[in-house]
Amino acid sequence: MMKSSSWQQKELAVLILYAVVFYTMVIRLSLQLSHDHYSKLYGLRPGWIAHRLNDVSDAQWRNFRGNLPILTMVFGIFTLVASMFRALYCLKAKGMSIVWLMISLAYLSYLHGACVIFIITIASANFLLVKICGRTKYFSFALWIFNLSFLLCNRIYDGYPFSSFGQSWVYLDNFRGTFRWHICFNFVVLRMISFGYDYHWADQYNRFDQKKHIQRCVYCSSGKTCYLLLQERSVPNDKYSFSIYLCYLVYAPLYIAGPIISFNAFASQLDTPQKNYSSRGVAWYGLRWLFSLFLMELMSHFLYYNAFSTSGVWKQLSPMYIFIIGYGVLNFMWLKFFLIWRYFRFWSLINGIEAPENMPRCVNNCYNLESFWKNWHASFNKWLVRYVYIPLGGAQRKLLNVWVIFTFVAIWHDLEWKLLSWAWLTCLFFIPEMLVKSAATAFQVKGAFKEFVFRELGAVSGAITITCLMVANLVGFVIGPSGINWLVSEFLRKEALPILGGMFISFYVGTKLMFHISDAKQRRDQSR
Repeated sequence: MMKSSSWQQKELAVLILYAVVFYTMVIRLSLQLSHDHYSKLYGLRPGWIAHRLNDVSDAQWRNFRGNLPILTMVFGIFTLVASMFRALYCLKAKGMSIVWLMISLAYLSYLHGACVIFIITIASANFLLVKICGRTKYFSFALWIFNLSFLLCNRIYDGYPFSSFGQSWVYLDNFRGTFRWHICFNFVVLRMISFGYDYHWADQYNRFDQKKHIQRCVYCSSGKTCYLLLQERSVPNDKYSFSIYLCYLVYAPLYIAGPIISFNAFASQLDTPQKNYSSRGVAWYGLRWLFSLFLMELMSHFLYYNAFSTSGVWKQLSPMYIFIIGYGVLNFMWLKFFLIWRYFRFWSLINGIEAPENMPRCVNNCYNLESFWKNWHASFNKWLVRYVYIPLGGAQRKLLNVWVIFTFVAIWHDLEWKLLSWAWLTCLFFIPEMLVKSAATAFQVKGAFKEFVFRELGAVSGAITITCLMVANLVGFVIGPSGINWLVSEFLRKEALPILGGMFISFYVGTKLMFHISDAKQRRDQSR
């Protein structure tokens, strides 16, 4: 045991040394690339750090960053108004839902103008559907058909021009707001389905044993409330009112981008605001976000990864630089979504609603597809498990369910072939991982040598999975399905094989480092 511990410490030292050398090389070459090719790149604007140009080539990041001051001012005012009403009138769920509904509708009117009519009309129709059919046998079918129809039609008809309803409505097309309503409505669809199912299941026998959960859950037994308890615990029937439902759909802090929260979890926190985060904890959360924003500013001022991909310049570079830019783009995407999601969650926390945390783990600390998906859009994953995966049969039909789930995820994001390609590639990579995991679970590892071999095979498997993840995400969000042939041909050339080998070794080392991190967490949890 002592020898094993000593050997693992030496291995960890070597792995850390390799990681330091790897990242030093990647950053140095990235800086050189950005310096040599900046004149050919699109989307660079004058920056504020060291007279450098700033990479704002990503439209989503550019819009979020540019609107941060106005968003912060708006949410600050809304928070002040909501807190004042809660304190002055001791408002509970129904009262707070009306306050937040009025505030949120004012916010939506600025974002979408007259298109708020579409949101309220579709939401009202969904509410009637749930109330009329919510206790019937065929409710699930009706709920999904209704919501999927609007999800697709909203995109196909580009948010329905008012002119299509007649000449008397044409003037309203001049008041469509500053943000396309049907883009945000994708999140509203998820909330409408959540409300429907939570209402549908409210009268049924609940298998969730609250007392047993509180005894077993480390989080709940410490006096806090975990998200699983908030989600699974049914709320009283009076919470399924139209005002609380509409407030849930358009709750301002989570409206644009989430994180996604179930109806049960939202409604239960209207009466009693979240207590998991103290005022100091929320302030610390905000400070950490500011530090992460500064890291993003450093990256976008010195490392122009996204500009290389949008400009197409990286296709003219060697395989080594293609790998560095591809890896950099994925890290940029992770940090972008990390900042967007945590910003809105921060404002929700201030107002007493705790939503699930997206990106709870760094993108560079995931070595299998399942953990990557669970730790990327984590709140969406929780939603999919509760409202899609379990109703479809759960683990009993896992191989079939992943195809349905990822196809829905692709369509939910947008109607694009590259997203469907991403979804189906991910499913293809998922199948061998599930089979290997199933075999590994059944296999009994006894003895130090077998344990060593098993760990090494796991690291090799992790390296393969990370490569597959990179390919799937680059196809889905950067190069599209037409770029697969180019990517494969670039890395299978004779002169590119050493780069491919070095990339694989780096992923292998990274996976072994993740094993050590996982072991350290287990030891910490056991010592508590």
